[in-house]
Amino acid sequence: MKRLVPKNVFNSLEAFFRLEASSGLVLALSAVVAMVVANSPWSPFYFSGLSLEFAGLSVQHWINDGLMVIFFFVIGMELKKEILKGELSSKQKATLPVAAALGGMVVPALIYYLRNPQGEGVSGWGVPMATDIAFALGILSLFGKRVPLSLKVFLLALAIVDDLGAILVIAFFYTKEIRYEGLVLALAALGLMWFERKKGIKAYGAYVPFGILAWFGVLYSGVHATVAGVLIGFLTPLSFRVSRESAQTYSPLDNLVHHLHPWVSFGIMPIFALANAGIDMRGLNLSELMAHPIQQGVAFGLFFGKPLGIVIFSSVFVALGWGHLPRGLRWGHIVGMGFLAGIGFTMSLFISNLALPAALETYSKAGIIFGSVLSALVGAMILSGVFRRS
Repeated sequence: MKRLVPKNVFNSLEAFFRLEASSGLVLALSAVVAMVVANSPWSPFYFSGLSLEFAGLSVQHWINDGLMVIFFFVIGMELKKEILKGELSSKQKATLPVAAALGGMVVPALIYYLRNPQGEGVSGWGVPMATDIAFALGILSLFGKRVPLSLKVFLLALAIVDDLGAILVIAFFYTKEIRYEGLVLALAALGLMWFERKKGIKAYGAYVPFGILAWFGVLYSGVHATVAGVLIGFLTPLSFRVSRESAQTYSPLDNLVHHLHPWVSFGIMPIFALANAGIDMRGLNLSELMAHPIQQGVAFGLFFGKPLGIVIFSSVFVALGWGHLPRGLRWGHIVGMGFLAGIGFTMSLFISNLALPAALETYSKAGIIFGSVLSALVGAMILSGVFRRS
């Protein structure tokens, strides 16, 4: 029987999935540690430590606006790779994952808005939109070889489109004011990076100063600084000539993703979770917390909105003949995967930090944790039944 996926691509995908699944466990541990510390006698040190300022930014801001730029740089490169030669590189491949991702963004946002149509919480509609691929693949990894590769690839493509949607939401809806001189500086720095690339400069270190300048320009402009990471990721060439005289090429993009991905997965993301997942629940009324419209909007958006949006949009596109289920998948797989897509941890926490006042973040974070845990449990139960029947 012929291999349906080229061996090198298959191995690359499997390595990616193993890394993401492992990092999901580390991410979960980091979130638990943050929750325990935030509700312990060390809580004052935890929160005051995150509030310490260096060069005009708090420790938490340096993590969210600085360190996470590398996370978004890797996302930008992965987006470019998927669009140029991956699961989003053709209409046939991309149609259904894009439709599923759109449904998985629109319906959760709508559910949140219906629960929070006005007041300070109305701006949190973007919180339940994104999927945490590390956690979702971590759950899938529990089923071992029973998971079809096509299901992992579909989930990856959906999450990549999700990430792109979240980046656009951050850029266009959570930018409060724009200083155009900052954007001019950032564009000039990106232009110089492009010029270096055209000149054939291979040394990564030559691009770093202009990358930092682009980050500073975007930060100063008022647009969220992590957008700079995505733009630099898009600028990274997929193929680069070894020299002007040689026709031989290599891939800086693949090389950088290969080296940075483990640092992002096992370093940056756990640090982000430690800095953002802590909720001091002492003194909070649990029934009041669970009944709060922001908590319910986020939790319902993730738990109900994600699978509903993914299944409804996917089924409409398949019924109209605009897309088809990947080989080896049934609707039971899509439903179970839809619930796993409701695990919205990393990007949801990130958007929550931008969208809501600090006083309301407790409710949003509680909704993220509650909705994500429920989604993981129900998704795992559904897929377990589907794999048994298969």
